[in-house]
Amino acid sequence: MKTVKIADITLRQIMSDKKSTISFKNKIELAKLLDKLRIDIVETGMVDGGKTDELLVRTIALTVKHSILSCPTGLTEDEVAKAYECIKDARKPRLNVRIPVSPVQMEYLCHKKPQAVVELISTLVKKAKELCTDVEFTAVDATRCEKEFLFKTIETAIEAGAGTITVCDTAGTMFADEFASFISEIYDAVPALKNVSLSIEANNSISMASACAFAGVKVGADQIKTTVNGNEFPSVESIVNILKSRGDSCDIHTNVKTTEFRRVLAMIESAISDANTSSSPFDTVTDDDHSGMALTEGDDIATVTKAVRELGYDLTENDNVSVYEAFCRVAKKKKAVSAKELDAIVATTALQVPPTYKLDSYVINSGNIITATANIMMKKNGKEITGVSAGSGPIDAAFMAIEQIVGCHYELDDFQIQSVTEGKEAMGSALVKLRSNGKVYAGKGVSTDIISASIRAYVSALNKIVYEEG
Repeated sequence: MKTVKIADITLRQIMSDKKSTISFKNKIELAKLLDKLRIDIVETGMVDGGKTDELLVRTIALTVKHSILSCPTGLTEDEVAKAYECIKDARKPRLNVRIPVSPVQMEYLCHKKPQAVVELISTLVKKAKELCTDVEFTAVDATRCEKEFLFKTIETAIEAGAGTITVCDTAGTMFADEFASFISEIYDAVPALKNVSLSIEANNSISMASACAFAGVKVGADQIKTTVNGNEFPSVESIVNILKSRGDSCDIHTNVKTTEFRRVLAMIESAISDANTSSSPFDTVTDDDHSGMALTEGDDIATVTKAVRELGYDLTENDNVSVYEAFCRVAKKKKAVSAKELDAIVATTALQVPPTYKLDSYVINSGNIITATANIMMKKNGKEITGVSAGSGPIDAAFMAIEQIVGCHYELDDFQIQSVTEGKEAMGSALVKLRSNGKVYAGKGVSTDIISASIRAYVSALNKIVYEEG
């Protein structure tokens, strides 16, 4: 099965928009959330906006852990070097040499004749390859380029070391069958293209970008450029949904995480559409942010089970029945059951197992002038085990101390805190979702001390993993 890579260019679009009011913090959070979704490539804007853009890209380079971080270069070797300096600390850096190839854009943007553009492509791609092992060449406005010249630019870029070639339908006026023929012609004319990755950047001016992208994938392309809002280019949501619904029939799939796709996407959309608000949408996540689902008393077990799967759980038939029975009890008292509430039902109802690890005691030290530390003692089969760790906050330190005890790191898929009762001595409820071997395990803890509730929730989820995996 062929893997189609998703390259999101939302950040590139935002950074190139000089009127954008999106904050520095939200741009970083945007990159972090795209990385959390396992978007294959996160593309930044060019670092031509002064020190602020440079600092932004450098910061993102240290933040992105899973995705390739791609940075477009300028039209000089110095600008290529400048772009690399900003992304060199990324785990997976990529330089993207973007050069217009249509007659009009070469004249007005590059101020060069065709042969000089070919030489420029060779020079810049070679320079990028000297600095970075992963280099992309983007033929801007490729569909309005003279075909023989386009073939020459692609051949030149591949010979110079480009591992990814992007062709842009900048005008966005092609139908899907026309675009498929266009891509097939390139493959026929440039045999070396079969040894590299071919990427598609299609403008959505006549609402055909998604169709053109998949037409291109069917004839050989393996990367699609998307944006979150989907105004000018295919939306990442539409591309992922198409792959999820019809990917098997085309023998293609994507690495993007779909478990919490809608919730994270809602957070990203809030950031880029509500930039003028004083508060950040990342400060608080609402029920609607979680996934947008709302179940009612009339929903049957099949509907509830499907919703549970969408939240990332893979439960047994017995657990699904238990969850549905608990759901019915809650639904009788409410007009609708949100995703967060369904999470809590799963956490307290499904996969209840004998505890392998029991929390014995904990000591947390935290303050605004010291690093948070946690000293946690747990019992396993009657034996006391202690873990001590520092962290970015008291809960982070506590979770890391537990990992030290267990000797294993699990991906924290979700973490929620909410009040259960009112008043000074309110009970706090914590929900922790851990991912192991592709499955999600949820634990819930309740206490007047929110740190205690968080630790107990983590241990609850941990025990479910240990029980099931032996």
